[in-house]
Amino acid sequence: MSNCKYIFVTGGVTSSLGKGIISASLAKLLQTRGHRVTIQKLDPYINVDPGTLNPYEHGECYVTEDGAETDLDLGHYERFLNTFTSQANNVTTGRIYQTVINNERKGVYLGKTVQVVPHITDEIKKNISKLGETGDYDIVITELGGTVGDIESLPFVEAVRQFIWEKPNTDCIVIHLTLVPYLAAAGELKTKPTQHSVKMLLEYGVQPDVLVCRTEHHLNQELRNKIAKFCNVKPNAVIESIDVDTIYDVPLIMQKEKLDIVVLKKLKLSTKENPNLDKWKEFLLRYKHPKNEVNIALVGKYVELPDAYKSITEAFIHAGASNECKVHVDFIHSELVSDKKADYILGKYDGVLVAPGFGSRGIDGKVAAIKYVRENNIPFFGICLGMQCAVIEYARNVLKLKNAYSAEMSPKAKYKVIDLMEDQKKIVNMGGTMRLGAYDCHLEKKSLAAKAYGRTKISERHRHRFEFNDRFKKDFEENGMRITGINPDTQLAEVVEVENHPYFVGVQYHPELKSTVENPHPLFVSFVKAAMHHKG
Repeated sequence: MSNCKYIFVTGGVTSSLGKGIISASLAKLLQTRGHRVTIQKLDPYINVDPGTLNPYEHGECYVTEDGAETDLDLGHYERFLNTFTSQANNVTTGRIYQTVINNERKGVYLGKTVQVVPHITDEIKKNISKLGETGDYDIVITELGGTVGDIESLPFVEAVRQFIWEKPNTDCIVIHLTLVPYLAAAGELKTKPTQHSVKMLLEYGVQPDVLVCRTEHHLNQELRNKIAKFCNVKPNAVIESIDVDTIYDVPLIMQKEKLDIVVLKKLKLSTKENPNLDKWKEFLLRYKHPKNEVNIALVGKYVELPDAYKSITEAFIHAGASNECKVHVDFIHSELVSDKKADYILGKYDGVLVAPGFGSRGIDGKVAAIKYVRENNIPFFGICLGMQCAVIEYARNVLKLKNAYSAEMSPKAKYKVIDLMEDQKKIVNMGGTMRLGAYDCHLEKKSLAAKAYGRTKISERHRHRFEFNDRFKKDFEENGMRITGINPDTQLAEVVEVENHPYFVGVQYHPELKSTVENPHPLFVSFVKAAMHHKG
């Protein structure tokens, strides 16, 4: 029998308060006290996963080691905890309903009317329990997406109510994240939105044990007592979450507020072990007191929403701190870049990263950006589509294959230097069918990539359908673009580099997904170092 404890994190008043960051920060504090912790996200949308969602609508799609396309909050979980998540860490309404409907078709509920209660709620509870029953964790934190009161999140709240009711009193607690807004006209903080939010949660049968209050101004004891009294929690369970400079400050703020101690006492767990956050504080010190700075241009298609490249921007923070360097990232829309404008737009940067993406929009701008940095010896880093655009640019301008393109954008192109993977050609369904998750890669010993990693055998996460066309490998290598990383099983090109260039690396995989506070990704570290050298 599992002795796992469960913490549920709900949100009220408004979305985007930072449930994921609070969950990750609490998990970090509990982890440094010696507990084995994981975090799970319950998402109320009906998509089976975010794999087919527009980045403008939902931010980046985060891919786990086992190939699950998940919510970007799982990236925060991994970056804070330095441990992998999996398919079981992200559950959507779509997946729940898909399972229940498939069961109904198989006759699992034969004779029963299939309903939200108990069938949907039972399936949700089963997914909540899944991680706890593995025996791998002492504590499972479950974050409920959306805001209390949303129609789509009601089955999740009801499932949580039932789950808590079925467990012993000290096995589960609920943390409710809410907002205490400051009204400038009145010159005071207002607690009424928090009271209403808790009241709504109570109407659904769930009593929060801890309130985490997002605020722009400090909560005095009088306000905390007021919130505690009207929301039926103890004053020490009213936790202030004041706005900070960086999300990486939040674990220290939560430690100062004693959130971990309050939680452990309510779960009847020992508070004797003090959290050791020395590495975390060292990272923050390097991040906040850099000795150098560089300017990086991120050329992409979804730059209006920075969350579309969340893992990349966080990887730059990790790599910057590792190099004691402040990395200023400017988002450049690829549709604005052309051969004529490239110098004006990109000439002032110390390095250029061409970002991942899908579809033909903005491709010409990416190709123009790569041509400019290649010819002007500016450090370049291409990820996924960014690497493919580097191959297209090189084919057109060095190999003189004027009609070179990707089959994704031009299926009838004369020179398809990027083509659809063989095992993708008969696939009809779009969701969850790309090459996803961790795959091995072997690097050439003397390559830039191997120097960065400090080894030749690596494993990285993928999310793509198209690949470098091996028919052209000899032409590229004879003309200065080397394939320096390949998958040992499929021989797929994973890394390309240009000879006689200070730093030109394109990778088919997504290195940003494995960068964490404690382990900055080596390619980002080496790219920032190259940018510093270029500037210096």
